[in-house]
Amino acid sequence: SVDEREIIFEPSPEEILETLLKKYVQNQVYVSWLDTIAGEHAARMTSMDAATKNAGEMIDKLQLHYNRSRQAAITSELIEIISGAESL
Repeated sequence: SVDEREIIFEPSPEEILETLLKKYVQNQVYVSWLDTIAGEHAARMTSMDAATKNAGEMIDKLQLHYNRSRQAAITSELIEIISGAESL
């Protein structure tokens, strides 16, 4: 019967356990490394998103400043033209 026979493991159970433990530790280190890389990429994406939003806000402010300056120059020219026409 099967119960009476001795089962021989090749390699021994101790060697199998040692090999599996090494692989397990290697895998855990690899998973930790992947988590670190994913976290770094997430932080970079968040930073770039914030920079993009800030750049957009800066563009809006500069565009507003430019439009106000342009309008002031146009108004000044119109006042000069009207003043010149009135003096004639």
